[in-house]
Amino acid sequence: MKFDTSIVQTRFQSPLGTIIIAATAKGLAGLWFEGQRHLPPELVEPSVWPSDPDHPVLKEVMQQLTAYFAGQRSRFDVPLDLAHGTAFQQSVWQALLGIPQGGTASYSEVGRRIGKPTAVRAVGAAVGRNPVSIIVPCHRVMGANGALTGYAGGLDRKTALLKLEGVLQEHRS
Repeated sequence: MKFDTSIVQTRFQSPLGTIIIAATAKGLAGLWFEGQRHLPPELVEPSVWPSDPDHPVLKEVMQQLTAYFAGQRSRFDVPLDLAHGTAFQQSVWQALLGIPQGGTASYSEVGRRIGKPTAVRAVGAAVGRNPVSIIVPCHRVMGANGALTGYAGGLDRKTALLKLEGVLQEHRS
């Protein structure tokens, strides 16, 4: 992925670990868990993206994430800058935005939504490369049989996010 040269970043401490948030003048361009798969090389220490915790988009994202993790927000309202993905990736990421909190979709269902019903593997690859975790809800994509399949941030985090959103219930013994 080729990111805009104006990108800035900051770190946010969440209940699921440190989150790196990145934005351009156009909007939110990235949200990754520290150490997750597909983390842009520009963020590997030392980061080449300057830190700017006062950037208005980054500040808004941190406020909305705080409310989300407190169970006080179910939707995000921030401008997105997803221009660094391919046209296919962008179509998949837009389809993910249509999965409501409390809902899930299979990879094949996402493929049908973008008019590519046989592109399940390509959809899976695009979901895995989603640069805006949580807000572009790739954690809501499940295997065809409802199985908790891959998540670049780790299956433990995917499970925690789905429990927070009421998709999965806590197991009681």
